[in-house]
Amino acid sequence: MTINQKAIIGRLETIALPELAITDIQVRVDTGAKTSSLHVDNIVKFKKNGKIMVKFDLHPDVYNVEEIVSCEAPIHDIRRVKSSNGTSEQRYVISTPVQLGDTLWPIEITLTDRSDMSYLMLFGREAIGNKFLVDPSKVFVSS
Repeated sequence: MTINQKAIIGRLETIALPELAITDIQVRVDTGAKTSSLHVDNIVKFKKNGKIMVKFDLHPDVYNVEEIVSCEAPIHDIRRVKSSNGTSEQRYVISTPVQLGDTLWPIEITLTDRSDMSYLMLFGREAIGNKFLVDPSKVFVSS
């Protein structure tokens, strides 16, 4: 289903983050959020071969906290982000490919504590870009 070659996605989708070894994670599509954000634990900044990196753990299945995937990625940026509750925090930003349906493209993701949220990842409007239109009445349209 497309309008001007843009695929329709719903308010919830399942994506893959192949470079982080995540094959399916449910995300909440949020056009109010500029950058996508991912819930992670144990964030540690370190150097590897002269590059500034970040290590972190994530739980790809919100219903199975025992499943942990340990990841590392180059730090793309550090940004001050204002959350929906009005608090501001500094977050590491990584750049990694995302796959939704048959489409694979790079996105920026901020790393944060979303443990009190229903979904481990918000899929923001920069990730949606000009590739998709959001139908908030639908779920799991493209995944």
